[in-house]
Amino acid sequence: MRARTCIMGLMMVTILATGCSTTNQSGMASAEQEYVPPTSIYNILDSTAMIYSDPSAGSPINDNPLRWLGFMLHPIGQALDYAVNRPIYKLASMFPYATGYTQEDAMVDAQRR
Repeated sequence: MRARTCIMGLMMVTILATGCSTTNQSGMASAEQEYVPPTSIYNILDSTAMIYSDPSAGSPINDNPLRWLGFMLHPIGQALDYAVNRPIYKLASMFPYATGYTQEDAMVDAQRR
């Protein structure tokens, strides 16, 4: 029984090891493969990429119907921000120890327009 368990274990390890060693290449030489250019010539970490490119120019017109819903609901969200959220932040900043208002909260509140 022990020998059978060892043989089964070795077979499983062999199958798993050979399964991970395949390359999934179709057998084509690298010279025959078609070149696929990158979607952007700019590096994603390049801080000047947004200056030299216009992402909205590459997006399709009317790309998502929910975007129009967002445009219509934006003024309502702004009104709720001024009527509810900002007074709560102001009240919390008056009692920082009782409410847990931190320096990060103060920074976020200061960055609002």
